[in-house]
Order: sequence, then C-alpha cells, then structure tokens
Amino acid sequence: MAKPKLRPRRDAMVPSPYQEARDELFQQIMQCGVIGCHPDDQKEWFDSTMEYLTGRYPEIKAPEIAELRTLGERFAQPTRKQAQEAAAV
Repeated sequence: MAKPKLRPRRDAMVPSPYQEARDELFQQIMQCGVIGCHPDDQKEWFDSTMEYLTGRYPEIKAPEIAELRTLGERFAQPTRKQAQEAAAV
C-alpha cells in the first residue's frame, strides 16, 4: 500500500503582508548598499523607503511600519568587527 502524500498547509505557505514587507526591506538594504553609509544618507534612504512600503502595503498600520524601520536600521548597521576595525584605523 502506498503512503499518502502530505500536502503543505495553505495558510503556512502564504506570508503576511508584514512578513513580505520585512523581507522586501531587507532585500533592498542589501541591494542598495545602505549598510555602512553616512547616517544622514541612511536616514534619507529610510524615509523614502518607508514611504514606499507604506503605499505598497496599505494594510500595515503605522506602529508596524515604525517597527519595520527599527528592524531595518538595525540590519543596516555594520557588524561590530567592522566598526572596531574602522575605529582602529
């Protein structure tokens, strides 16, 4: 007798809008070279990117957008090793 094939649950396969926006933000940070930029440039980039994400994902509320920005800013910080090497030079 053959084993029945297990199907993945549909609700487990579909990410929430928040998860999609978070993943998109992280991808943009990596592609746009924001990591290690001057803080003023990062602020400007995050301002425009968060405005874009707010329009792209209208179902995400303001507190979640603020949380996304915090996550993105943390993600865009250089690693501690790089920061220590830059301080030593």
